[in-house]
Amino acid sequence: MSDPGGRVVLVETSDLLPGMLPFQAWDALATADVVLVRDPAAHPSAPSLHLAGLDLVALDPTPLDRGDLLLTRPGAPDDRRLAKSLVAAARERGRVVYLLEDDERGLAPALAGMVAEHDIEIELVFLAQLPRGTELLRAVAIMDRLRDPDGGCPWDLEQDHHSLGRYLVEETYELLDAITSEDDADVKEELGDVLLQVLFHARIAAERHAFGVDDVARALTDKLVRRHPHVFTDADGGEDADDVQRSWDRLKADEKGGRGPLDGVPASMPGLALLDALLRRVLRLDMMPGTPEPIVEDLRATLDALATTSSGSEVTTDLVGRLIAQAAALARVLGVEADAAARATAARLRREVDAAVAAGTSADAGPPATDRHAPWADAAGAPGDAVPTQG
Repeated sequence: MSDPGGRVVLVETSDLLPGMLPFQAWDALATADVVLVRDPAAHPSAPSLHLAGLDLVALDPTPLDRGDLLLTRPGAPDDRRLAKSLVAAARERGRVVYLLEDDERGLAPALAGMVAEHDIEIELVFLAQLPRGTELLRAVAIMDRLRDPDGGCPWDLEQDHHSLGRYLVEETYELLDAITSEDDADVKEELGDVLLQVLFHARIAAERHAFGVDDVARALTDKLVRRHPHVFTDADGGEDADDVQRSWDRLKADEKGGRGPLDGVPASMPGLALLDALLRRVLRLDMMPGTPEPIVEDLRATLDALATTSSGSEVTTDLVGRLIAQAAALARVLGVEADAAARATAARLRREVDAAVAAGTSADAGPPATDRHAPWADAAGAPGDAVPTQG
Protein backbone atom coordinates (compact mmCIF):
# COMPACT_ATOMS: atom_id res chain seq x y z
CA MET A 1 0.00 0.00 0.00
CA SER A 2 1.58 3.28 -1.11
CA ASP A 3 1.49 6.43 0.97
CA PRO A 4 -0.84 9.08 -0.52
CA GLY A 5 1.54 12.00 -0.48
CA GLY A 6 4.65 10.31 0.76
CA ARG A 7 6.01 9.22 4.13
CA VAL A 8 8.80 10.60 6.29
CA VAL A 9 10.40 8.23 8.79
CA LEU A 10 12.54 9.95 11.41
CA VAL A 11 15.07 7.53 12.89
CA GLU A 12 16.77 8.44 16.18
CA THR A 13 20.50 7.71 16.30
CA SER A 14 23.23 8.00 18.95
CA ASP A 15 26.72 9.34 18.45
CA LEU A 16 27.88 7.09 21.32
CA LEU A 17 26.56 3.86 19.76
CA PRO A 18 26.25 4.84 16.09
CA GLY A 19 25.84 1.29 14.82
CA MET A 20 23.05 0.41 17.25
CA LEU A 21 19.67 0.80 15.52
CA PRO A 22 16.42 -1.03 16.42
CA PHE A 23 15.05 -3.54 13.92
CA GLN A 24 12.23 -1.10 13.03
CA ALA A 25 14.91 1.32 11.82
CA TRP A 26 16.58 -1.31 9.65
CA ASP A 27 13.17 -2.26 8.23
CA ALA A 28 12.51 1.37 7.35
CA LEU A 29 15.96 1.74 5.80
CA ALA A 30 15.49 -1.39 3.70
CA THR A 31 12.22 -0.10 2.20
CA ALA A 32 13.18 3.57 1.83
CA ASP A 33 13.26 5.28 -1.53
CA VAL A 34 15.98 7.57 -0.22
CA VAL A 35 17.95 7.86 3.05
CA LEU A 36 18.69 11.45 4.02
CA VAL A 37 21.06 12.98 6.55
CA ARG A 38 22.22 16.50 7.15
CA ASP A 39 25.86 15.66 6.35
CA PRO A 40 26.70 12.16 5.02
CA ALA A 41 30.41 12.63 5.71
CA ALA A 42 29.96 13.62 9.35
CA HIS A 43 27.00 11.55 10.54
CA PRO A 44 28.22 9.03 13.17
CA SER A 45 26.09 6.20 11.74
CA ALA A 46 27.40 6.65 8.19
CA PRO A 47 30.18 4.00 8.33
CA SER A 48 27.79 1.32 9.62
CA LEU A 49 25.17 2.14 6.99
CA HIS A 50 27.74 2.19 4.19
CA LEU A 51 28.83 -1.31 5.25
CA ALA A 52 25.18 -2.36 4.99
CA GLY A 53 25.14 -1.14 1.38
CA LEU A 54 23.06 1.99 1.96
CA ASP A 55 23.75 5.30 0.24
CA LEU A 56 23.21 8.46 2.26
CA VAL A 57 22.06 11.66 0.59
CA ALA A 58 22.59 15.13 2.06
CA LEU A 59 19.46 17.10 2.95
CA ASP A 60 19.84 20.81 2.30
CA PRO A 61 17.57 23.19 4.24
CA THR A 62 14.92 24.99 2.22
CA PRO A 63 14.48 28.78 2.64
CA LEU A 64 11.32 29.72 4.51
CA ASP A 65 8.49 31.70 2.91
CA ARG A 66 6.65 34.46 4.73
CA GLY A 67 3.92 32.03 5.78
CA ASP A 68 6.49 29.67 7.25
CA LEU A 69 7.62 32.38 9.67
CA LEU A 70 4.33 32.57 11.57
CA LEU A 71 4.89 32.35 15.32
CA THR A 72 2.15 29.73 15.53
CA ARG A 73 4.30 27.30 13.56
CA PRO A 74 6.05 24.81 15.85
CA GLY A 75 9.80 24.45 15.87
CA ALA A 76 12.77 26.76 15.52
CA PRO A 77 13.50 28.28 12.09
CA ASP A 78 16.38 25.85 11.42
CA ASP A 79 14.11 22.89 12.22
CA ARG A 80 11.39 24.27 9.95
CA ARG A 81 13.84 24.65 7.06
CA LEU A 82 14.82 20.97 7.34
CA ALA A 83 11.17 19.94 7.78
CA LYS A 84 10.22 21.80 4.62
CA SER A 85 12.96 19.98 2.73
CA LEU A 86 11.73 16.62 4.06
CA VAL A 87 8.17 17.35 2.95
CA ALA A 88 9.41 18.20 -0.52
CA ALA A 89 11.54 15.05 -0.68
CA ALA A 90 8.63 12.84 0.43
CA ARG A 91 6.28 14.34 -2.17
CA GLU A 92 8.89 13.78 -4.86
CA ARG A 93 10.46 10.46 -3.85
CA GLY A 94 7.77 8.70 -1.79
CA ARG A 95 9.18 6.92 1.29
CA VAL A 96 11.92 9.01 2.90
CA VAL A 97 14.06 8.08 5.91
CA TYR A 98 15.89 10.82 7.78
CA LEU A 99 18.55 9.99 10.39
CA LEU A 100 18.22 12.33 13.34
CA GLU A 101 21.27 13.57 15.22
CA ASP A 102 21.41 14.43 18.91
CA ASP A 103 20.87 18.16 18.33
CA GLU A 104 17.79 17.73 16.11
CA ARG A 105 15.16 16.99 18.75
CA GLY A 106 13.04 19.88 17.51
CA LEU A 107 12.68 18.56 13.98
CA ALA A 108 9.76 16.19 14.71
CA PRO A 109 7.43 18.93 16.07
CA ALA A 110 8.35 21.22 13.17
CA LEU A 111 7.61 18.44 10.68
CA ALA A 112 4.33 17.58 12.41
CA GLY A 113 3.19 21.16 11.86
CA MET A 114 3.62 20.76 8.08
CA VAL A 115 2.63 17.22 7.12
CA ALA A 116 -1.13 17.57 7.52
CA GLU A 117 -1.50 20.28 4.90
CA HIS A 118 0.62 18.29 2.45
CA ASP A 119 -0.99 14.85 3.04
CA ILE A 120 2.35 13.47 4.25
CA GLU A 121 2.57 10.70 6.83
CA ILE A 122 5.21 10.84 9.55
CA GLU A 123 6.69 7.97 11.55
CA LEU A 124 9.19 8.13 14.40
CA VAL A 125 11.55 5.28 15.27
CA PHE A 126 13.14 5.75 18.69
CA LEU A 127 16.23 4.12 20.07
CA ALA A 128 15.85 1.80 23.00
CA GLN A 129 17.18 3.14 26.28
CA LEU A 130 20.95 3.29 26.07
CA PRO A 131 22.71 0.84 28.42
CA ARG A 132 24.36 2.09 31.58
CA GLY A 133 27.96 3.09 31.02
CA THR A 134 27.38 4.49 27.53
CA GLU A 135 28.66 7.92 28.58
CA LEU A 136 32.01 6.28 29.33
CA LEU A 137 32.46 6.00 25.56
CA ARG A 138 32.22 9.78 25.31
CA ALA A 139 34.79 10.17 28.08
CA VAL A 140 37.18 7.84 26.23
CA ALA A 141 36.64 9.78 22.99
CA ILE A 142 37.34 13.10 24.72
CA MET A 143 40.57 11.73 26.20
CA ASP A 144 41.60 10.54 22.73
CA ARG A 145 40.97 14.05 21.43
CA LEU A 146 42.98 15.68 24.23
CA ARG A 147 45.96 13.40 23.49
CA ASP A 148 45.74 13.82 19.71
CA PRO A 149 49.05 15.29 18.47
CA ASP A 150 47.07 17.11 15.79
CA GLY A 151 44.97 19.65 17.67
CA GLY A 152 45.05 18.15 21.16
CA CYS A 153 45.80 19.95 24.42
CA PRO A 154 49.50 20.90 24.89
CA TRP A 155 49.38 20.23 28.64
CA ASP A 156 47.72 16.84 28.28
CA LEU A 157 50.19 15.86 25.57
CA GLU A 158 53.14 16.57 27.87
CA GLN A 159 52.00 14.21 30.63
CA ASP A 160 53.25 10.68 31.27
CA HIS A 161 52.63 8.05 33.94
CA HIS A 162 55.14 9.64 36.32
CA SER A 163 53.97 13.23 35.98
CA LEU A 164 50.37 12.18 36.58
CA GLY A 165 51.18 10.24 39.76
CA ARG A 166 50.72 13.14 42.15
CA TYR A 167 47.39 14.08 40.57
CA LEU A 168 46.06 10.58 41.19
CA VAL A 169 47.01 10.89 44.86
CA GLU A 170 45.50 14.39 45.14
CA GLU A 171 42.27 13.40 43.44
CA THR A 172 41.95 10.34 45.68
CA TYR A 173 42.26 12.48 48.80
CA GLU A 174 39.76 15.00 47.42
CA LEU A 175 37.35 12.10 46.88
CA LEU A 176 37.88 10.98 50.48
CA ASP A 177 37.10 14.51 51.67
CA ALA A 178 33.92 14.53 49.62
CA ILE A 179 32.88 11.17 51.04
CA THR A 180 33.52 12.43 54.57
CA SER A 181 31.42 15.52 53.90
CA GLU A 182 28.60 13.29 52.57
CA ASP A 183 27.97 15.73 49.73
CA ASP A 184 26.70 13.68 46.78
CA ALA A 185 27.46 16.41 44.24
CA ASP A 186 31.08 16.59 45.42
CA VAL A 187 31.40 12.80 45.49
CA LYS A 188 30.13 12.60 41.90
CA GLU A 189 32.58 15.26 40.75
CA GLU A 190 35.56 13.73 42.52
CA LEU A 191 34.73 10.24 41.24
CA GLY A 192 34.87 11.76 37.77
CA ASP A 193 38.30 13.23 38.49
CA VAL A 194 39.57 9.82 39.63
CA LEU A 195 38.06 8.24 36.51
CA LEU A 196 39.91 10.83 34.43
CA GLN A 197 43.18 9.54 35.85
CA VAL A 198 42.28 5.98 34.83
CA LEU A 199 41.44 7.08 31.28
CA PHE A 200 44.59 9.23 31.12
CA HIS A 201 46.94 6.41 32.12
CA ALA A 202 45.18 3.93 29.83
CA ARG A 203 45.50 6.29 26.88
CA ILE A 204 49.21 6.85 27.54
CA ALA A 205 49.75 3.10 27.75
CA ALA A 206 47.85 2.60 24.48
CA GLU A 207 50.21 5.05 22.77
CA ARG A 208 53.08 2.82 23.91
CA HIS A 209 51.19 -0.22 22.54
CA ALA A 210 51.22 -1.66 26.06
CA PHE A 211 47.48 -1.85 26.81
CA GLY A 212 44.35 0.23 26.37
CA VAL A 213 41.25 1.17 28.30
CA ASP A 214 39.42 -1.95 27.08
CA ASP A 215 42.26 -4.11 28.38
CA VAL A 216 41.95 -2.40 31.76
CA ALA A 217 38.19 -3.01 31.87
CA ARG A 218 38.57 -6.61 30.68
CA ALA A 219 41.23 -7.37 33.28
CA LEU A 220 38.96 -5.94 35.98
CA THR A 221 35.85 -7.85 34.93
CA ASP A 222 37.77 -11.08 34.53
CA LYS A 223 39.22 -10.69 38.03
CA LEU A 224 35.85 -9.89 39.58
CA VAL A 225 34.34 -13.00 38.03
CA ARG A 226 37.27 -15.20 39.15
CA ARG A 227 37.24 -13.83 42.68
CA HIS A 228 33.48 -14.27 43.10
CA PRO A 229 32.90 -17.93 42.20
CA HIS A 230 29.97 -18.01 44.63
CA VAL A 231 28.19 -15.44 42.44
CA PHE A 232 29.19 -16.43 38.91
CA THR A 233 29.44 -20.22 39.36
CA ASP A 234 27.84 -22.86 41.55
CA ALA A 235 30.69 -22.73 44.06
CA ASP A 236 29.87 -22.33 47.74
CA GLY A 237 30.65 -18.81 48.94
CA GLY A 238 30.56 -19.57 52.65
CA GLU A 239 28.34 -18.23 55.38
CA ASP A 240 29.22 -14.54 55.55
CA ALA A 241 31.45 -11.71 54.35
CA ASP A 242 34.43 -13.04 56.34
CA ASP A 243 34.23 -16.34 54.46
CA VAL A 244 34.10 -14.44 51.19
CA GLN A 245 37.16 -12.41 52.20
CA ARG A 246 39.12 -15.55 53.02
CA SER A 247 38.13 -17.04 49.68
CA TRP A 248 39.26 -13.86 47.92
CA ASP A 249 42.64 -13.96 49.67
CA ARG A 250 43.12 -17.63 48.82
CA LEU A 251 42.23 -17.12 45.15
CA LYS A 252 44.47 -14.07 44.98
CA ALA A 253 47.41 -16.00 46.46
CA ASP A 254 46.89 -18.79 43.93
CA GLU A 255 46.82 -16.28 41.05
CA LYS A 256 49.97 -14.53 42.25
CA GLY A 257 51.94 -17.76 42.43
CA GLY A 258 52.25 -18.29 46.16
CA ARG A 259 53.39 -14.79 47.12
CA GLY A 260 53.52 -13.83 50.79
CA PRO A 261 50.34 -12.90 52.67
CA LEU A 262 51.39 -9.25 52.92
CA ASP A 263 52.40 -8.85 49.29
CA GLY A 264 50.28 -6.40 47.39
CA VAL A 265 50.11 -3.83 50.19
CA PRO A 266 51.88 -0.78 48.70
CA ALA A 267 54.76 0.38 50.87
CA SER A 268 54.20 3.94 49.59
CA MET A 269 50.83 4.22 51.34
CA PRO A 270 50.54 6.86 54.08
CA GLY A 271 51.80 5.46 57.39
CA LEU A 272 48.50 5.00 59.23
CA ALA A 273 46.72 3.60 56.19
CA LEU A 274 49.67 1.26 55.59
CA LEU A 275 49.55 0.02 59.18
CA ASP A 276 45.80 -0.54 58.95
CA ALA A 277 46.11 -2.49 55.69
CA LEU A 278 48.85 -4.70 57.14
CA LEU A 279 47.01 -5.23 60.41
CA ARG A 280 43.86 -6.25 58.58
CA ARG A 281 45.76 -9.11 56.97
CA VAL A 282 47.72 -9.99 60.11
CA LEU A 283 44.47 -10.27 62.05
CA ARG A 284 43.03 -12.62 59.43
CA LEU A 285 46.17 -14.74 59.77
CA ASP A 286 45.56 -14.90 63.55
CA MET A 287 49.06 -13.52 64.14
CA MET A 288 48.00 -10.74 66.56
CA PRO A 289 45.60 -10.50 69.48
CA GLY A 290 41.97 -10.57 68.41
CA THR A 291 40.57 -8.90 71.55
CA PRO A 292 41.16 -5.42 72.99
CA GLU A 293 42.52 -6.37 76.42
CA PRO A 294 46.08 -7.49 75.53
CA ILE A 295 46.49 -4.56 73.13
CA VAL A 296 45.40 -2.11 75.84
CA GLU A 297 48.00 -3.64 78.16
CA ASP A 298 50.67 -3.09 75.48
CA LEU A 299 49.53 0.52 75.07
CA ARG A 300 49.85 1.19 78.78
CA ALA A 301 53.31 -0.38 78.92
CA THR A 302 54.46 1.67 75.96
CA LEU A 303 53.11 4.89 77.49
CA ASP A 304 54.94 4.11 80.74
CA ALA A 305 58.16 3.55 78.78
CA LEU A 306 57.72 6.80 76.88
CA ALA A 307 57.43 8.72 80.12
CA THR A 308 61.05 7.83 80.95
CA THR A 309 62.70 8.41 77.55
CA SER A 310 64.37 11.50 76.18
CA SER A 311 62.84 13.47 73.34
CA GLY A 312 64.14 12.71 69.85
CA SER A 313 66.09 9.56 70.72
CA GLU A 314 65.95 6.39 68.61
CA VAL A 315 64.29 4.62 71.53
CA THR A 316 61.59 7.29 71.63
CA THR A 317 61.02 7.01 67.90
CA ASP A 318 60.64 3.26 68.20
CA LEU A 319 58.23 3.57 71.13
CA VAL A 320 56.07 6.16 69.32
CA GLY A 321 55.92 3.87 66.29
CA ARG A 322 54.83 1.00 68.51
CA LEU A 323 52.26 3.22 70.21
CA ILE A 324 50.75 4.19 66.85
CA ALA A 325 50.72 0.55 65.70
CA GLN A 326 49.07 -0.52 68.96
CA ALA A 327 46.40 2.18 68.60
CA ALA A 328 45.77 1.07 65.00
CA ALA A 329 45.60 -2.57 66.14
CA LEU A 330 43.08 -1.66 68.84
CA ALA A 331 40.98 0.13 66.23
CA ARG A 332 41.15 -2.93 63.97
CA VAL A 333 39.91 -5.40 66.62
CA LEU A 334 37.18 -2.92 67.59
CA GLY A 335 36.04 -2.77 63.98
CA VAL A 336 37.11 0.85 63.46
CA GLU A 337 38.99 2.11 60.41
CA ALA A 338 42.02 3.79 61.98
CA ASP A 339 42.62 6.13 59.04
CA ALA A 340 38.97 7.20 58.95
CA ALA A 341 39.00 7.77 62.72
CA ALA A 342 42.17 9.85 62.40
CA ARG A 343 40.58 11.94 59.65
CA ALA A 344 37.48 12.53 61.74
CA THR A 345 39.60 13.66 64.67
CA ALA A 346 41.68 15.91 62.41
CA ALA A 347 38.49 17.51 61.07
CA ARG A 348 37.24 18.02 64.62
CA LEU A 349 40.56 19.59 65.65
CA ARG A 350 40.39 21.93 62.64
CA ARG A 351 36.89 23.04 63.63
CA GLU A 352 37.88 23.59 67.25
CA VAL A 353 40.95 25.65 66.32
CA ASP A 354 39.00 27.74 63.80
CA ALA A 355 36.30 28.37 66.41
CA ALA A 356 38.89 29.33 69.05
CA VAL A 357 40.63 31.76 66.67
CA ALA A 358 37.30 33.28 65.65
CA ALA A 359 36.42 33.73 69.34
CA GLY A 360 39.70 35.52 70.04
CA THR A 361 41.23 32.79 72.18
CA SER A 362 44.26 32.12 69.97
CA ALA A 363 47.73 32.07 71.41
CA ASP A 364 48.41 35.55 69.98
CA ALA A 365 45.52 36.98 72.00
CA GLY A 366 47.24 36.06 75.25
CA PRO A 367 44.58 34.05 77.14
CA PRO A 368 45.50 31.58 79.89
CA ALA A 369 47.30 28.45 78.70
CA THR A 370 44.33 26.30 79.69
CA ASP A 371 42.11 28.21 77.25
CA ARG A 372 44.71 27.97 74.51
CA HIS A 373 44.75 24.21 74.85
CA ALA A 374 40.95 23.90 74.79
CA PRO A 375 40.79 22.98 71.07
CA TRP A 376 43.17 20.09 71.68
CA ALA A 377 41.29 18.95 74.78
CA ASP A 378 37.92 19.06 73.01
CA ALA A 379 39.11 17.41 69.81
CA ALA A 380 41.75 14.90 70.85
CA GLY A 381 42.43 15.12 74.57
CA ALA A 382 41.36 12.74 77.32
CA PRO A 383 37.73 11.71 76.75
CA GLY A 384 36.03 12.93 79.90
CA ASP A 385 33.04 15.05 78.95
CA ALA A 386 34.43 15.68 75.46
CA VAL A 387 33.41 12.30 74.02
CA PRO A 388 31.31 13.16 70.96
CA THR A 389 27.72 11.98 71.08
CA GLN A 390 26.47 9.59 68.44
CA GLY A 391 23.66 10.37 66.06
